[in-house]
Amino acid sequence: MTRVVITGARGRMGAALLRAARQIEGLTVAAEIDLGQDLRPALEHADAVVDFTFHEATAGFARVCAERGKAMVIGTTGHTDPERQEILAIVAGKIPVVWSANFSTGVNALFWLTRKAAEILGPGYDLEIVEMHHRLKKDAPSGTARTLAQILAQARALSLAEAARHGREGLTGERGSSEIGIHAVRGGDVVGDHTVIFATSGERLELTHKASSRDTFAVGALRAALWAHGQKPGLYDMQDVLGLHG
Repeated sequence: MTRVVITGARGRMGAALLRAARQIEGLTVAAEIDLGQDLRPALEHADAVVDFTFHEATAGFARVCAERGKAMVIGTTGHTDPERQEILAIVAGKIPVVWSANFSTGVNALFWLTRKAAEILGPGYDLEIVEMHHRLKKDAPSGTARTLAQILAQARALSLAEAARHGREGLTGERGSSEIGIHAVRGGDVVGDHTVIFATSGERLELTHKASSRDTFAVGALRAALWAHGQKPGLYDMQDVLGLHG
């Protein structure tokens, strides 16, 4: 039995994780933690921590997990580069960490398909990403959209920092062949829609994933916690959990 602590338990994802945990065999919730509460006592009888809180809080949770030798699943998004580097330095060589922008099985299939499509279609296609989320989402673009952009940049051997175009306005001139367009739409209660567009003269290929419930992310994150418990220390993602690498 894998015993997990859920941080951010009072949030929307926390509620989804608690619902999903009741349906997953071999897993039990050892404790529910929200921001401002001490994680250490909860780890006395736990094997892993599932974190869906705020980007400023992840490093603190990671430090406690590293001290106690507990596996960690990070689903929180919006980390700055310095925050990400701090977290990686804290956990390096100490604990297994599954860190993914999206824990949905369908989205991870989208990641895989995006890479394969980019490799098959080659450089003659313009690359655009469109994502839409609910009006309360705090970061933009979404972590999933950032991952999709990174996949496309790697497939084209581009620097994402130079290739990314976050929306367009005014007299921008003709589209450059090395651009990766990233567009964030916010409104209503949309859980998460992502579309990758490959456009060229005469045809267009679109790969789309639409989430209608947070439960799909929750099930994936808990599946990752089950997988991480007992793994060697290291940094993993959902592609590792699903066996999609390679």
